[in-house]
Amino acid sequence: MRRARGGVVATVGYLLSPVSWWNDLFVNIPIAYAFGSLVGLVSEDLFLPAMVVGYWITNVLGFVLMHWGMKDLLTRDGGEGRRRRDIIVDISISLAYTVIVVALAAAGVLRLPVEYFP
Repeated sequence: MRRARGGVVATVGYLLSPVSWWNDLFVNIPIAYAFGSLVGLVSEDLFLPAMVVGYWITNVLGFVLMHWGMKDLLTRDGGEGRRRRDIIVDISISLAYTVIVVALAAAGVLRLPVEYFP
């Protein structure tokens, strides 16, 4: 049962993490956009910061879930923690994708939904 749960958790983590090129386009950016749009209803000035926060949350949550799931899936005793180098690489990838999302929002490509339909 623990291994099955680990497989499901690792799969959900993979879908949320920036490990592959497609998941940001189809999963993380839409979730971050929805989060930013909801917060943007309170204040338009909060749209971009909320989108960035939402994006970071999905990426970090994805890495954590992948780690937990793989630990359950592959080890008997729960395994050891991640190496420092792996964590630095994961954070660097998240930062690079965040820069892209901020650039798209700053260029006006990503906006509040009401701005697309005047």
